[in-house]
Amino acid sequence: MNRPRSELLLSLVLALTPALACRAADEPSYTRVEDVIYGRKPGVALTMDVFTPKEGANGLGVIWVVSGGWFSSHEAVNPGIFASLLDRGYTVFAVVHGSQPKYTVPEIISDMNRSIRYIRYHAKDFKIDPERLGISGGSAGGHLSLMQGVAGDEGDKNAKDPVDQTSSRVGAVACFFPPSDFLNYGKEGENVIGRGILAPFRAAMDFHEFNKETHAFERITDEDRITELGRSISPITFVSSDDPPTLIYHGDADKLVPIQQAEIMVAKLKDAGVPAKLVVKTGAGHGWAGLPKDVETLADWFDEHLKNKSKK
Repeated sequence: MNRPRSELLLSLVLALTPALACRAADEPSYTRVEDVIYGRKPGVALTMDVFTPKEGANGLGVIWVVSGGWFSSHEAVNPGIFASLLDRGYTVFAVVHGSQPKYTVPEIISDMNRSIRYIRYHAKDFKIDPERLGISGGSAGGHLSLMQGVAGDEGDKNAKDPVDQTSSRVGAVACFFPPSDFLNYGKEGENVIGRGILAPFRAAMDFHEFNKETHAFERITDEDRITELGRSISPITFVSSDDPPTLIYHGDADKLVPIQQAEIMVAKLKDAGVPAKLVVKTGAGHGWAGLPKDVETLADWFDEHLKNKSKK
């Protein structure tokens, strides 16, 4: 399969072009604060853009994961795609994570945890309820959304940084065409950890670990260890009864992320007693023209499970 590694991100951007054109001439109905630093890696700042409705803000937040093929960049932040959320009054946090090929999925998941801890810790500054946060994204952004839903944690109470002491759990998930199980991808036993149909995204799963004897990061080649890591980045691994309500929107003609990935994830969530729903886009592949319009369905889900949820 000879796909350019950036094809996934590009296809999503192209699908959103009509929405951007429609809104380009309009005065924005929101304020935008760019490059808010939510964390740091050695020599690198991690940033997000914060979009707040000028009128009708409902005091609730949605994290929009800026990610396609686990590529992420500030240039890919696109308010046209989540305009429906802004129109409903949600404050949207467009989070840029450490991007492949430099960073792998486990490192990216760590970034996402940090972003949510930061948002929750500074909830008063953002004028949002820290206990009613949603998360969304498409493809890799959907995968990372699911990971936060099922594997977000309560924070490290012994951490020196108070942000790291804060929970990274979310109250609802609504996303598009996410991978959910890299070890059973499209069919039972299909391993796509940097191989098969996901070979073009190998860098995101090119796992390394530091060897104290050689003082260098070395590639992990042991298949058992690779399988273990693949399981650790598969959302389906972590499903439990306390997971948040989850909606997945998926095209039934998707060749890159088979709809089976959504089907097995929703089935397992339901088996655990978690409110879960699959919306099938008939005839659609991996991304489609008019996708921003379908964000309204995601907004309905957040309205039901965040906006209408009574405070604790």
